[in-house]
Amino acid sequence: MAGMGEMSMRPRPGPPMHRGPPPMARPRPEPIDREKTCPLLLRVFTKVGGHHLNEEFSERGKEPKDEVQIYTWKDATLRELTDLVKEVALPARKRNARLSFAFVYPDKNGRFVVKQVGSTFSYGHGRGDDAKSLGDLGFQIGDYLSVSIM
Repeated sequence: MAGMGEMSMRPRPGPPMHRGPPPMARPRPEPIDREKTCPLLLRVFTKVGGHHLNEEFSERGKEPKDEVQIYTWKDATLRELTDLVKEVALPARKRNARLSFAFVYPDKNGRFVVKQVGSTFSYGHGRGDDAKSLGDLGFQIGDYLSVSIM
């Protein structure tokens, strides 16, 4: 193979190198004293088989009808929310039920986004994302919660 030594070695194309400081980790939320802190109103929309589509939230006042309103705190875990949903949604009580949680919020253009954030099992204490709190997952007051029951 004559001439192989004459070829210049070019760097392989790839992702650009990250310059600057590493991205900051999300700070751990301060503990909440539930005796002294007023709870927030969390609008929860449950659905069997999948999450609601973002278009279902596009018109104010015409959100999906299967709404449950829960007063809670940002340190509420997905396990706590699972147990509350089980009180009002019969399919969530099935032994093998899996609940998927998604935040519903408007993007910078005002269109609603449904972003999956975690999942739990109806009776799987300690499995899945049980210990993650709303605050840990980036919940902001005013977001809705979509719960898919499978």
